[in-house]
Amino acid sequence: MEIADKWIARGYPAAIVLRIVGVNEATYYYRKKNPPKKQREYRGGRKIPGYSFTLNSQLVSDEQIKEWLLELIAGEENIYGYRKLTRCLQRQYKLVINKKKVYRLCKELDILEPQRRVHLKHPRKIAINREITSSNQLWEIDVKYGYIVGEDRFFYLMSIIDVYDRMIIDYHIGLSCEGKHAAQLIQRALWKRQLFSGTTRPTIRTDNGPQFISHIFENICLEYGTEHERIPPKTPNKNAHIESFHAILERDCLSRYEFTSYQDAYRIVSEYIQFYNQRRMHGSLYDLSPLEFINELAAGRVKPFIVKV
Repeated sequence: MEIADKWIARGYPAAIVLRIVGVNEATYYYRKKNPPKKQREYRGGRKIPGYSFTLNSQLVSDEQIKEWLLELIAGEENIYGYRKLTRCLQRQYKLVINKKKVYRLCKELDILEPQRRVHLKHPRKIAINREITSSNQLWEIDVKYGYIVGEDRFFYLMSIIDVYDRMIIDYHIGLSCEGKHAAQLIQRALWKRQLFSGTTRPTIRTDNGPQFISHIFENICLEYGTEHERIPPKTPNKNAHIESFHAILERDCLSRYEFTSYQDAYRIVSEYIQFYNQRRMHGSLYDLSPLEFINELAAGRVKPFIVKV
């Protein structure tokens, strides 16, 4: 058909061209009048939503589920495959989830049963009990998930808090949250606290999330001389200060807004963190904000104390 069209367009008689290429005239003119419909491109099924539901219809992001999976295999559930891990998620977290999705998430994390026997480059250091007497001794990092109603997707807030002065030193807000973002967060926080010039570095405490077991995060901790310790599975109280901040954020900010866009969420959360650092009173800081407490402590107008973690 295309060859015939080309020669007919050059002015050759249609009847002669069709006879040469072996196409019946009736067929040619019928197809010209009724061109075949293009087949729809196969897109491989519906789009992966990026979240699941609990039995009480609460949204849970895939990143949170991945974190729970890592917590499970770091504990006594390490002996289970993806099918039994599915049952653990259903029982412990009341998730409505099937084994196919758990298999996919486990594959993305590279924690399917054969891969778990691979020797880790950075063995885990368990968080120990400490007494914190000043700023920049212990920082805690964790990830909080927020939902954007207008776009039907999650955004991620990764925050780093100083256990002593309660300041959110820095944070990452994005539509993804990976090990590289955690590494960049450490770098910015050390720069903001002017700790590159000194010899001492804070200890970094995290849970067992995928961002914090990544090679890029461990490598940056080694490069900057910061000790990285991870809390044991199912012990969020070991990360109590950043967990407390995220609970406050949920109550005072995230639960009060229905975000229409990512830009909307970014602006509102950033403004709240600025309020938290500069103006929100903390009972544990003599009813001062973190910034006010740091200034008052430096001037000697408040007494130092000990934080036991």
